[in-house]
This record gives sequence, C-alpha cells and structure tokens, in this order.
Amino acid sequence: QVQLVESGGGLVQPGGSLKLSCGASGFTLDDYAVGWIRQAPGKEREGVSCISSSDGSTLYSDSVKGRVAISRDSAKATVYLQMNNLKIEDTAVYYCGATRRWTTMKDQYDYWGQGTQVTVSS
Repeated sequence: QVQLVESGGGLVQPGGSLKLSCGASGFTLDDYAVGWIRQAPGKEREGVSCISSSDGSTLYSDSVKGRVAISRDSAKATVYLQMNNLKIEDTAVYYCGATRRWTTMKDQYDYWGQGTQVTVSS
C-alpha cells in the first residue's frame, strides 16, 4: 500500500521555525521527486518546494525562498522541509507528494499524504 505520512506541523509564533517530515512506504521513494504543496483556507493549493530524485536539485517558490530548505534521507525514505522565519501567511495545511517530474505543479503528482497543519500566530 502506497503511503506518504507528514508530521511536524503545529502552532508557532511569527519568526519561529518548524521542521516537517514526510515518510514513505509501499513504494521506492528514491524513484520520485518529492515536493511540498500547501493550501491555506479559501485558497488554491500552492507549490512550495521540490527535491529531485536524481541529484537532489531543489526548487522553491518565491514566497518561501531563503526561508525554507528541503532535504531527503534515502536511508529513512523521508523528506524534510525546514521552515524558518515563519510568517502569518505561511499558515496552511502542508502536503507532501511524490512525482516523476521535478516540479511544484500539483497536477503532476502521483501520490499525496494526508497533510499536516502549520499555524503561525502570535
């Protein structure tokens, strides 16, 4: 059974940090690029970041560039999203997904996790 499971979300104050994790089972995560997509209330899903399957190349949206770092640990079949200097507008449900393409375009993803809530509030 293919499964992606996110964890690490929570409530944080503006300027704070969170590290999200995405664990995979039921398929070979190394065969896929992995990305993070977020959805804020009342808004469309927005691609945040993606890491390639081959050489670890990374993509970031302009809204998070410089504040976020994506990484992967093949031995643990896990991808991480380190988020620093969080802003109120980062509040959203964050989903990880697996794709054969190196992209943050949500319609290119084959598998999705259930999401983890990130709330940035004072």
